[in-house]
Amino acid sequence: MLRIAFFVYEYPPSLVGGLGTYSQNMAPTLVKMGHEVSVFTLNRGSLPTKEILDGVEVHRSLISDATNVFKLISDSSLRGSGLKFFSDIQLYNVLSADKLLNKLIKEDGRSFDMVCFHDWLSSTAGLILKHNSELPAVFHVHSTEWGRANGGGSEVVSSIERTAAEDADQIVTVSNAMKRDLSDHGWDGGKINMVWNGVDPARYDPAKCSPSDISALRSRYGVGEDEKMILFVGRLSQVKGALELVLAMNRVSKESPKAKLVVLGCGELGDQIKHVVETMELSGSVRLVYEFLPEDQRILHYAASDLCVFPSTYEPFGIVSLEAMSMAKPVVVGARGVVGFAEQVVPNGSEKCGLHVNGGDPDDIAWGINEALRDPAEAEAWGLNGRKRVRNCFTWENAASETLCVYKKIF
Repeated sequence: MLRIAFFVYEYPPSLVGGLGTYSQNMAPTLVKMGHEVSVFTLNRGSLPTKEILDGVEVHRSLISDATNVFKLISDSSLRGSGLKFFSDIQLYNVLSADKLLNKLIKEDGRSFDMVCFHDWLSSTAGLILKHNSELPAVFHVHSTEWGRANGGGSEVVSSIERTAAEDADQIVTVSNAMKRDLSDHGWDGGKINMVWNGVDPARYDPAKCSPSDISALRSRYGVGEDEKMILFVGRLSQVKGALELVLAMNRVSKESPKAKLVVLGCGELGDQIKHVVETMELSGSVRLVYEFLPEDQRILHYAASDLCVFPSTYEPFGIVSLEAMSMAKPVVVGARGVVGFAEQVVPNGSEKCGLHVNGGDPDDIAWGINEALRDPAEAEAWGLNGRKRVRNCFTWENAASETLCVYKKIF
C-alpha cells in the first residue's frame, strides 16, 4: 500500500477542464486499488477545508488575496485576472505544502510514502516538499506553458515547470507526442514516462441515455430527425480549433446541407466565433452554447450527436475524444503537432474509429466532416470500434495500474 500526497489544483466539486476530470477519476481509482490518497487542492473560500470524498481525503486550505505582493515578483504576462489567478495558485501551494509538513507529518505524526504534483499549478508545493522532506516526488505533466501559449507565455511559469522537472524523481506525461515534446525542450528523457489517461465506459455508456431525452435535446438545437448533429466540446481557445471548425462549416454546409454544429464550451474566443457565425451567415447551421455543463449533460450531448469533432493543434492528451468514443460516436480529430488524439483514434484498417485532420486548416477539417457523414453505416461502425478501443486500452484502471508502475520506480 502506498500513502500518496496528491497535489492538484482542480478537484470536485470545483472542476474546470481535463485536469479536473483526471483527478476526480484517478484519485478514487487509486483508493479502490488499496492505496491511501490525500488530495491537496484549491479553496476559493466556499468549500470545506477537509472532507472525505469517495474514500479520498481532501484538504483545501483557505487563501487570501495577495495580488499586491505577487505583482512585484511576476512577469508582464501575469496581469489583471491572470495575476489574481497566479496569486491564488501560489498561496494554495504554499499553504498546502505547509499543512502536509507541519500539521499532518510533524504535529499529527502521520506518514506518507511519496508526493505527486500536477502541472505548474501544483509545482511550487512539489518543490517545497522536495527540499523540506525526504519524500520522493513525481511530477505529472498534462500540458506546458510553451504549448498552451504557442511558444510564448509566462517565463515565470515556464521556469517553475523546468525546475520541477529537474527536481522531480520521475515525470509522468500523457502521450508519446508529449513525451517527445518534453525531450525536445531539453527535459531529461530518462525519467519521462508515458501513461495514457482514461475514461469510465460504464459511466459513458450510450445504452444508459433515454431516447426521449436525446430527442428533446436535438429538438432544442433545431436538429431534425433526418439531420446530422456535429458536436464540439472544449475550451474556446486558439489551440482547441473551435474557430477553425466554425470556419469549416461554410464548406460543410455546401456538401452536407443537413449537418448542424453545436459548439459547447467557454473561452476567450467566444466573441470572435460569434462574429464569424454572424458575418458568414452560419446561424442556420451553427449553435453556440457558451456554458460549462455538468457531466450528465455532457454525456447526453454526446449521445445526441452523430459525429464529434475536436480539431486541436495542441492537445497533449484530450479526454473529450475518449468520452465520445466511449459513447460509440465516430470522431474527427486534429492530429498535427503535439496532439495525443492521434494515439487514441485509429484512422484506417479494421479498427478504424475516426479520421485525422490538420486542426489548423478549415478545409481539411471540412473534408474530414464530410467524409465521416458520407456513409452513416460506416460511421456507426467507427463508433462501435471506438467504444471497443476504450474498453481495451483507455480505462482508469489501466491508467492507475501503469501510474503505480512509475511510482514504484522511486523506491
